[in-house]
Amino acid sequence: MNRRTKDRRTGQSGWSRGFSLGSLVLMLVVATSAIWTRAAAQDSNPGSSVPLRPSVVDLTPKEGKIPSEPYEVWVALGAFRFPLALTSIVVVWFTIERLVVLRYGRVIPRHFVKRFFEHMEEGNLDPKVAVKLCEDNGSPIALVFANGLRKWGKSSVEIEQAIIDGGERQVSQLRKHIRILNGAATVAPLLGLLGTVVGMIDSFNRIAQKAAMGKSEALASGIGLSLLTTAAGLAIAIPALIMYMYFTGRVDSLVIEMDGKAQQLVDLISAEGLADQARAAKPATTKPEARRAV
Repeated sequence: MNRRTKDRRTGQSGWSRGFSLGSLVLMLVVATSAIWTRAAAQDSNPGSSVPLRPSVVDLTPKEGKIPSEPYEVWVALGAFRFPLALTSIVVVWFTIERLVVLRYGRVIPRHFVKRFFEHMEEGNLDPKVAVKLCEDNGSPIALVFANGLRKWGKSSVEIEQAIIDGGERQVSQLRKHIRILNGAATVAPLLGLLGTVVGMIDSFNRIAQKAAMGKSEALASGIGLSLLTTAAGLAIAIPALIMYMYFTGRVDSLVIEMDGKAQQLVDLISAEGLADQARAAKPATTKPEARRAV
């Protein structure tokens, strides 16, 4: 399989994943819109024969306590349960995916790198065999090596440029999806803040209608929504931000080590390096000068 076929399949799989995520977001928007539309219709037609869904106040304890049971919390979140749930799923999904992709043994397999340099130093590999070996391995460090090996015997500057070009593509793959975690860490608190505003609006509307004067349990619905959405948003954002910072540091450390290995390869296959190896391989012949008789 050539490199173009691999790149084409990689692009198709990335497009499929993006399409699936976009479909989930679209389904969420449609579901949320349907919920709000139905709620508005029920509020405008209180005498309708359609049975109403249990409201937050119905599921809140009579003494006005904020729900603490998982199911009660889930119901008390109202329409915000769906975007918050989707955000948490995205965080968990891409955290697991990056933990698998950014494993050290996958990015820089020690056994392959060690054997590769041993054969290179012993002169057991020619350019074509070395490139084929790296392409068959398929790890990011091997693909970076392959870009440099195609310039075998060129100047060190030309080989370094080829490695930089190939390394940028590999680094972009390593950083892929990390920004999604940063986005989730930003969006989740905003959803919580929106829930806080909606909950406070609900509480003030009840006070304005004089339906909650002296009845703290009647205000628990809005206050509970405010606190629960804020807590849920922070509970999602904090782990997402921690994992984003961890993966960013992980990628930086991997890139630094890949750069060191690539520089080692440049010293072996560049024109300057090959000339040094040829001079070192020549047997040292010394001609002692005949001492002039005194």
